[in-house]
Amino acid sequence: MSTKKTSKNAAYTGLFAAIAASSCCIPPVIALIAGVGGSASALSWMEPFRPYLIGLAIIAIGYAWYNYLKPINADDCGCEIDEKPKWFQTKGFLIGITLFAAISISFPYYSHIFYPNNKKEVVIVNQSNIQTVNFDVEGMTCASCEQHVTHAVNELQGIVNVAASFEKANAKVEFDDSKTTKEDIEKAINSTGYKVINK
Repeated sequence: MSTKKTSKNAAYTGLFAAIAASSCCIPPVIALIAGVGGSASALSWMEPFRPYLIGLAIIAIGYAWYNYLKPINADDCGCEIDEKPKWFQTKGFLIGITLFAAISISFPYYSHIFYPNNKKEVVIVNQSNIQTVNFDVEGMTCASCEQHVTHAVNELQGIVNVAASFEKANAKVEFDDSKTTKEDIEKAINSTGYKVINK
């Protein structure tokens, strides 16, 4: 396989590995934008592979840069080979691939900006109506998942506060039981694609 083809394949491998590294976090945002909640957790099974995919992306893109920056070979007569590089061998292409990979890999750290703040002001008429329930939630793997669950629950009436945690695999919800029910909250969480575990 020629160096040119190897470099191109390395760049594409790095790009796809970078996208795959954040594929567990990208669907919740796409689901929110598209209004299709149930598909949000479809790729959460890839979360354990994230460090390996990031490593693969860095190695592959690093190899593509190495091929681009290494000295130009001379032919048998000692003359430099001066041919116009193809578009995938240009510096601009490699910079674009590298930037896109970096944006994809870091997506979980800034995905929260895509979720609008839909928390409503709740007027508490009777303090005895306020309940706090802890829901065990399966499938959340990052901060983007937390935001998706929080956004879905805040769509309901009477929600005072929602604290979702992928690390604790739960969502703690404070709500006015005269305006919404535990069952409604469970349905809202399940509609995101993550599942409430009833123990």
